[in-house]
Amino acid sequence: MIKKRKSWREKLTDKKDLPKIVRVSSKVAVRWGVRPGDTMVIPSPLEVDEVMRKVPPGKVITINQIRQFLAKKHGVTIACPITTGIFAWIAAHASEEAKNEGEENTTPYWRTLKANGEINPKYPGGVEHQKRLLESEGHQVIKKGQKYLVADYKESLFEI
Repeated sequence: MIKKRKSWREKLTDKKDLPKIVRVSSKVAVRWGVRPGDTMVIPSPLEVDEVMRKVPPGKVITINQIRQFLAKKHGVTIACPITTGIFAWIAAHASEEAKNEGEENTTPYWRTLKANGEINPKYPGGVEHQKRLLESEGHQVIKKGQKYLVADYKESLFEI
């Protein structure tokens, strides 16, 4: 029997028993700049999407800001960098999927940048699509090497 692949929106709403609070192992503590035994939240996909939806036109947010907000919300040291990034990616694709099916109030994923103001090339439509959307909201996008960055993104950061 062939199993039907989940849609992006199904992936977004699949809670997987999350959020979950765990202790940081010594193996990853150094890489993430925390101490072994500190606490970490593994957020749910919908929590990440919820934060991304709050960013208004003309503003941007970074994945690190989302992580800081989620850590504070759950009273832990950090939010998992890996799952937060994956869930932002799922939220972006779920948003495009919903838009393509006629929904209007979708997640403005193009406003969620990587830590240094870089546009995420793995989001739907790639860099060019996001560049157009960001520029339509008043942002200037510049190319630096192989990366595309929102110029002066720090001045447009959304404070959660």
